[in-house]
Amino acid sequence: MSALANLLVIAVVVIVVVQRQMRVQRLETERRFWLLPLILGALALRDPQLIDHGHTGPSIALLAAGLVTVLAMGSVWGWTVRLWREADGTVLAKGTKATMAAWGGMIAVRVALYGIGSALHVHQSGSSLMLGMAVLLLVRSLVVNWRARMLEPA
Repeated sequence: MSALANLLVIAVVVIVVVQRQMRVQRLETERRFWLLPLILGALALRDPQLIDHGHTGPSIALLAAGLVTVLAMGSVWGWTVRLWREADGTVLAKGTKATMAAWGGMIAVRVALYGIGSALHVHQSGSSLMLGMAVLLLVRSLVVNWRARMLEPA
């Protein structure tokens, strides 16, 4: 996919995910929460420009730093979601102000990594952002689903 298409996909995913996160929603712990991250990851990994072959070492280091960062941020994000169990046993979830702060922190880190890459003259494709988004969504969903299963029955 082109860089513009990657950025559009990422923007749409971010808008949809943030919008859904900030309203109360029923949490389906048996749902295939891994499907969207799998699709995004597969699209990202297909891109031959994921690694800048002219600057392989710095490119791999930036990609790894980005993925480690989203692992941490996905975990943090998963813990910022408010979860509660209704009397009928359903689990509800809603993002908090901390959820929005986690998004802001994630964006700031991505901008900083992009700036470092630019300073090192490393070409950074939109696929690295897409791969990061896939990892972020997967980790966040794993944390939220684990927390939901640990809730005491109402």
